Amino acid sequence: MIRVLVVDDEALIRTGFQHILDAADDIEVVAAVPGGRALTAVREAGPDVVLLDIRMPDVDGLTVLAELRRLPHPPVVAMLTTFDMDEYVETALRSGAAGFLLKDTDPEELPFLVRALADGGTVLSSKVTRTVVDGFLGAGSQEAAAHTIERLTDRERHVLLLVAEGLSNGDIATRMHLSTGTVKDHVSAILTKLGVGGRVQAALLAQRAGLLEKGEG
Repeated sequence: MIRVLVVDDEALIRTGFQHILDAADDIEVVAAVPGGRALTAVREAGPDVVLLDIRMPDVDGLTVLAELRRLPHPPVVAMLTTFDMDEYVETALRSGAAGFLLKDTDPEELPFLVRALADGGTVLSSKVTRTVVDGFLGAGSQEAAAHTIERLTDRERHVLLLVAEGLSNGDIATRMHLSTGTVKDHVSAILTKLGVGGRVQAALLAQRAGLLEKGEG
């Protein structure tokens, strides 16, 4: 079972997400709480995935994200918003968010997105992808990104390429004939060497470096 925590200041949103996700056989919403109770709920319920509202009146979602990332074993966090041009997108992803979803995401897609997050994948709503890409790809030169990628071994570069293609840890393990644990170790090493806070940043750095066009690995 994939254990999910929904954090949102609107009770209607919390209830809606809970009903949708609880209908899936392999997903359990362990708690649905407002922002002020997020940290306590995470410590008590131990979720695998947290869907976190980025804008809440009682506590800033980015502050909650930063605190969750400091936990010894932080859950995977995807940010929720009603805005398709949110100025906090880049900050959230640089802080280690694994994805960015709009609250009007198709209900049929939501369980699949949660499964992807739980499996180490990255999730970006199609409506915010351009915002994210423009923000990150405009932040540095292709040459600088390529130089950063050179810190990786050939195996790590291959893993990064597959991450950039949107594959989850399980899919990468199958593709490269590795264990999922080995893939996780490689991803952790990649994030450290690249100096990024999450897979989305790493994937966009790979894109800026031209790794996808070269098909290296």
